[in-house]
Amino acid sequence: MIYRHTVLVRFTHWINFGCMVILLMSGLAIFNGWPALYWGQRSDFSDPLLALYAIPDPASQGSTGKLIGVTEILGRRFTTTGWLGLSPGANGATVVRGFPRWATIPGPLWLAMARHWHFFFAWIFVLNGFAYAAYALFGRHLWRDLVPSRQQIRHIGRSARDHIQLRFPRGEQARHYNVLQKLSYLVVMFGMAPLMLATGLAMSPWVDAAWPPLLDVFGGRQSARTIHFVTSFALVAFVLIHVLMVMLSGLWNNMRSMTTGWFRIEETNPGQEGDDPRHTAAD
Repeated sequence: MIYRHTVLVRFTHWINFGCMVILLMSGLAIFNGWPALYWGQRSDFSDPLLALYAIPDPASQGSTGKLIGVTEILGRRFTTTGWLGLSPGANGATVVRGFPRWATIPGPLWLAMARHWHFFFAWIFVLNGFAYAAYALFGRHLWRDLVPSRQQIRHIGRSARDHIQLRFPRGEQARHYNVLQKLSYLVVMFGMAPLMLATGLAMSPWVDAAWPPLLDVFGGRQSARTIHFVTSFALVAFVLIHVLMVMLSGLWNNMRSMTTGWFRIEETNPGQEGDDPRHTAAD
């Protein structure tokens, strides 16, 4: 048993997880206020990058009023009835809305309340992120645990193959994050999260009035909204892959590590199948 995660790392990890869930669901509720994305300063209603809406069902006979949900991406339409564009409402009847009720906070189409939820937890997410970043920068967590070594960079190809083949580190290798974990955490912490914050601020009229150049950086409010949306789903993809790897590499051991700090490593003998002499504890 080794002590793998400090109290602050564990605390900020779970705060981040809770905030991200609420931010995603409240963000989808805000998106439902106008379920389309554009590029530039203004909304080009006839040429959206992405749009979720409903249209009369071409297969229906006569004027029955039957609708189908549609997702339009770069001019191509896909039928997504029941999920996107048209989904069940509170009373079971179908409702025209971008994302379904179960995926949003609040469930009803209530833009003002969704904005309250989103902004409140956005600032908790930001303050929590600053606390973690300060600890990482000044508490040696960044250089000791997150920045990959030269040896790890040289063996990044092998690490990628091991992940694809679901071969996870054992023994001394399991004491540290592997190179793919380190690089992905650095991209999220110093790339995606700041981009999310900057594009969110760029959509605020108050911030735009106080600092107009921020909006110009992204080429307009609609561009900032699109980047914010895409980055959000990139973070969702990261979390889903992260959870999958946690489950496949040992759910109980990983969960215990992120709740109590203690992680059990399986000892291996030199030359045991699956070991690679090129990997050392320094990795």
